[in-house]
Amino acid sequence: MEEVTASWFSLEWFSPIVLRSFEFEHRLFLYLLPLIPIFFLLRWLIGLRSSQKLPIAFPKTALKSNPTTWLRFVPFLFLALTLALLLFALARPQRTNEQVEQWSEGIDIVLVIDISESMRIQDFTPNRLEAAKDVARNFIAGRLQDRIGLVVFSGDAYSLSPLTTDYELLYDFIEQIDFDMIESRGTAIGSALAVATNRMRDADEGRSTREGDASKVLVLLSDGDNTAGNLDPITAAELAHAYGIKMYSIAIGKEGKVPFGKDFFGNTRYVDNSLDETTLREIAKIGEGEFFRVSNKQALQEVFDLIDTYEKAEIKETRYRDTTDFYHIYLSWAIALFLGWLLLKSTFISNVLVD
Repeated sequence: MEEVTASWFSLEWFSPIVLRSFEFEHRLFLYLLPLIPIFFLLRWLIGLRSSQKLPIAFPKTALKSNPTTWLRFVPFLFLALTLALLLFALARPQRTNEQVEQWSEGIDIVLVIDISESMRIQDFTPNRLEAAKDVARNFIAGRLQDRIGLVVFSGDAYSLSPLTTDYELLYDFIEQIDFDMIESRGTAIGSALAVATNRMRDADEGRSTREGDASKVLVLLSDGDNTAGNLDPITAAELAHAYGIKMYSIAIGKEGKVPFGKDFFGNTRYVDNSLDETTLREIAKIGEGEFFRVSNKQALQEVFDLIDTYEKAEIKETRYRDTTDFYHIYLSWAIALFLGWLLLKSTFISNVLVD
């Protein structure tokens, strides 16, 4: 709401909007306000019983109602308002202007996705690659202020996206992922790890001092053994670990007979599928992460949800509180009304016989 800058004697301080804008440090005093009329009622009842009465005879024609007789209640009104304003001031009305500054150091995450021919296998719906793309989108959607990059690989490795917080751009890149992006066939896991490591190392040079200690995470998703590339996966994993990169590896696919395309007659064709988990397990061990084996899309989603839980960036918060007191406004009003009450006690509207 708009700040009130009027002088203390302005009636604007009693407007409902202004009064509702206050917070009270000692709210208990506000609960005493209903006692003020009770106090005056008891005072009147006690005075009615204890005051001396002087019988005076008046003719009926002299007993006329005069509006000026109501003026004798004005001093009581001044005194009641004085007590009410004193209680209001004791409750200490104030306004607090709180500013919250939040920031996150963020996490650098590179998703390394296998696009080799075996990712066409349809034990996932519609196939392994499309299932991986859907889960990757959901994973990115759950992140906040983290820089995420994409690396795809088959017989060679290719950096599809640099580390970025532009998640809409990442969704576009994921949509473009296809089996034909890399011509050479095979599964070059070592090359993929090396490309991802270089991406993170290059990105570190652009970070500010505040961001310098950000965590670096690599998520490798593959369904095959290392069959291509010039770099051994274990050596590449050790290199990544030397740069402080934490690695998770996910082996995707079922064992045994799995559906893979159609035969000449349009019937589903089945092929034998097997995967040596040794290399992927060792990569996760070197990278101080975890290894997962998934056989359906739901399990893959649960793994990414788990990684999402593990790798949450710490959001730091700084609060600035600026508190302004307004009790002096109402205390000034109370003093003014009290002086008015004393003045009225000395005038013709005060009943000297009762007061």
